[in-house]
Amino acid sequence: MLQSFEELSDPSQGAPRVTALRHELARLELDGFIIPHADEYQNEYLPPCGRRLAWLTGFTGSAGLAIVLSDKAIIFVDGRYTLQVPDQVDGDVFDCLHLIETPPDKWIKQNLPKGAKLGFDPKLHTIDDAKKLKKSAEQAEAVLVPCDTNPIDIIWHDRPPPPLAPLSVHELRYSGTASDQKRADLSKSLKQAEVDAVVLTSPASIAWLLNIRGRDVDHTPLPLCFAIGHEDGGVDLFVDRQKVGDHVTSHLGTDVRIQSPDGFGAALTALGEDGKKVQLDPADCSAWVHDLLTDSNADIHTAPDPCVLPRARKNDCELAGARAAHKRDGAALTRFLAWLSNQAPNNDIDEIAVVKQLEAFRSETGKLQDLSFDTIAGSGPNSAIVHYRVTTRSNRKIQPGELLLVDSGGQYLDGTTDVTRTIAIGAPTDEMRDRFTRVLKGHIGIALARFPKGTTGAVIDVLARQALWRAGLDFDHGTGHGVGSYLNVHEGPQGISRRATRAQLEPGMILSNEPGYYKAGAFGIRIENLVVVTPLEAIEDGERPMMGFDTITFAPIDLNLIDWNLLTQEELQWLNAYHARVRRELTPLVDDKTAQWLKHATRQM
Repeated sequence: MLQSFEELSDPSQGAPRVTALRHELARLELDGFIIPHADEYQNEYLPPCGRRLAWLTGFTGSAGLAIVLSDKAIIFVDGRYTLQVPDQVDGDVFDCLHLIETPPDKWIKQNLPKGAKLGFDPKLHTIDDAKKLKKSAEQAEAVLVPCDTNPIDIIWHDRPPPPLAPLSVHELRYSGTASDQKRADLSKSLKQAEVDAVVLTSPASIAWLLNIRGRDVDHTPLPLCFAIGHEDGGVDLFVDRQKVGDHVTSHLGTDVRIQSPDGFGAALTALGEDGKKVQLDPADCSAWVHDLLTDSNADIHTAPDPCVLPRARKNDCELAGARAAHKRDGAALTRFLAWLSNQAPNNDIDEIAVVKQLEAFRSETGKLQDLSFDTIAGSGPNSAIVHYRVTTRSNRKIQPGELLLVDSGGQYLDGTTDVTRTIAIGAPTDEMRDRFTRVLKGHIGIALARFPKGTTGAVIDVLARQALWRAGLDFDHGTGHGVGSYLNVHEGPQGISRRATRAQLEPGMILSNEPGYYKAGAFGIRIENLVVVTPLEAIEDGERPMMGFDTITFAPIDLNLIDWNLLTQEELQWLNAYHARVRRELTPLVDDKTAQWLKHATRQM
């Protein structure tokens, strides 16, 4: 199995570990400490050695932060995790606040005692975040203190070692552009900006630039490393040499110099001492990097990571790979849905069985490298937990009259998939049909969206929520995130959400389309396909060129959950056309029995 079902959280450990942290803070003459869900690479998903927030609090979500003072402790999470936190975190130790409604910097300004010394690890906070925290501490008439050694690491006696997974070459038939061409483009951009070097701290950007991949993080093919790109096209790659085999060395060539990670700090200092102009991304680069360069008098130029946009704009080869991966993955998911339709009425399967069977179908493709993330398979009340992860303790039988939400994906060399389907087990209630149909209307609204150049995801996010809003309903997560090419399943800068105001949607970008609805303690609904931003044919008498989305995910949408009275004729046409396409693409890829089930599941309405 690529996924385990062990319980990773123990709320009972919160109290003794917070006590131990407070003792260590007292020794360091600090009045508090900030613990983010982050590592020095600012990854969303962390290796075991980087899961400091989870170790201290029990919270295993992918976004959060804790502040521990001598007399109180707070954990901040966003709306995806409000149902998860009470189950994982000791409420007698930590108060929980909404990360968006009450940001940590705002809380610090209002609650940090005057004169307090609040510690933080500058390697775990971006330049932008550190500035906010420092300003808030000053407004509270307190001080933010950088710690050379993270106090969590001092008290975490059985902390796992850093991962040492070997690097691999991401071949040209998958990447579509050679690494030397990417490095030449990077060199050109640095020359245009009159910059001598750029510091790259995102493993995804480095993996993309050098056409390498790794296995240092669960379900994400990242090599944990840093890099410095130079104006002449050369790159210093700071990675443990134990990870680099002869094949990778040969692939990288002489213009990519392998350096020890221990030498990264000295290399940054040398850039400053040599009077170099150095580019940093303040939204992604750590405060530690910035401080080292500042202390060595480097000329710092702030700009977005130059690899982010090219990485987001998939080339023709990557798009062809993504489409192939999604057909393969859709066939596996359809086999699973057909299996489920036969097994669910017997009332003898549970959530773990669902996860195992779906992984088995994906593995049978012979192409699966890993899952994109731990499969979410929540039934009944568990389906209302947005990022639910089934364990042997939480596992439950799937019962008639419930909804089953399955959010899953695969990592293939030619693409990364992410798809969610909500399935009625037996007869759904009228309320379930109403909510599902409103979510479907939002999904179709995004799928049919047309927009001009310059549009951001924040502009079209409302299309996913209109039908829910009309009933006084909403969901507390974004409508869509970017997706990488055999890389991060969550990729920026593109997105569809209220906060996706910075990055314009551009051709070649892959995003998810996943509105939802969640009724705590009862049921949850989400419908997710991946889409590609695509230029559209000119509209007769139109004055501006338009773009839209091409759906690349293929899997049936449960017809039993639709209230047909709520769909417009245009929405019904989209659904019928989508199902016809699903049937056409997948029928040749599945067995005859599954094909018969698929024909019925995608029948025209």
